[in-house]
Amino acid sequence: MAKWDYKGKNPSGKFETGEVEAASQEVAISLVRRKRLTDVTVKKKALGAKGFQMGSGIKSTDLARFTRQFAVMNSAGLALLNALQVLEEQCENPAMQEVIRRVAASVSGGTNLSQALAMHPKVFSKLYVHMVAAGEAGGALEAILNRLADYGEANERLKRKVKGAMTYPVIVMIVAIVVVTVLLTLVVPKFAEIFKSGGKALPGPTALVVGISDFLQNYFLLLLILVIGGIIGFVQALKTPGGRWAFDNFKIKAPKIKELEVKSAISRFSRTVGTLLNSGVSIMDALEVTAKTSGNVVVEKAIMYIREQIAGGKPIAEPMKEVGIFPGMVVQMVAVGEKTGGLGTMLTKVADFYDEEVDAAVESLTAMIEPLIIVFLGIVIGFILVAMYMPMFSMGETVE
Repeated sequence: MAKWDYKGKNPSGKFETGEVEAASQEVAISLVRRKRLTDVTVKKKALGAKGFQMGSGIKSTDLARFTRQFAVMNSAGLALLNALQVLEEQCENPAMQEVIRRVAASVSGGTNLSQALAMHPKVFSKLYVHMVAAGEAGGALEAILNRLADYGEANERLKRKVKGAMTYPVIVMIVAIVVVTVLLTLVVPKFAEIFKSGGKALPGPTALVVGISDFLQNYFLLLLILVIGGIIGFVQALKTPGGRWAFDNFKIKAPKIKELEVKSAISRFSRTVGTLLNSGVSIMDALEVTAKTSGNVVVEKAIMYIREQIAGGKPIAEPMKEVGIFPGMVVQMVAVGEKTGGLGTMLTKVADFYDEEVDAAVESLTAMIEPLIIVFLGIVIGFILVAMYMPMFSMGETVE
């Protein structure tokens, strides 16, 4: 939708300015007049005008905080528009503040809350919009907002757990690479000069280390360019369907990594579908939304297959078993939930269980990676030190 700047006179005779989103100028004028403004002028917003650019600084934590505060204000009986205005005033993130302002302007113009949120798809996901729409239709917006807040906070906890599993090992690896590089480019060359002045042939390990050191000094810039190019190439490959599929498929098949990735996917799937079902969203819509927010294209394809099979008349447990991602326990619990009419509740219980499983997987992965990195670093540095001391021992023997 296009953005329109407007100016009009309010009932007290003062001019007001603002911005609305509408498909045409006529619709924009209609929205502005609903604000009880007269002498209205509406102009299409210039392309270069300052405004919010989606994807510029709104984090999932900002959205989770907004949802929780919105739910609290709604529970307190504050009118929808008033709640949005208060949230706009107290929001500390300028980008999020601008989005709230636009949502409030749309609601003030007569647009439903879910439709106003849908105008900002990079902030409010389809899951979010579907749940709010279900809450508006069923008169249970307060309960829906609370569910969304719980869902957002649980999802944030899960993300932090997964990121936390890799943060420490990555830092240790970076430190290891820096230490080895410093040794090879600054320390080893000084020893190499001493050894060369002795005029004797170097032991095999020493010659190897000196050769690597010389190579790094002569081709360091080339290696740096190759490493940066490799990282850029990897990132670009992930943006292609084939590259993303290969990487996501690797994550759900690689030992240890598979355990964390699969458990995270099951937790995300169960919580998302369960939350949507408990909010009154149909199973077909819930699965479609969940597939698009799964974060793994292999899992997304599996969920879409489950959706297709359900559309063909199968119970959900059967295709879940066929895709080979969900453990037998999860399939059985889903089957029981479907038969008893409490699928949403059962999936929420599965999500709670797998949140704890993710904790255990994170600890297991970290416990495995940390000693491996430390041992590897010790072997490399130890080899370099021994290689540097070997010629000294032979020099000592010669002196004797």
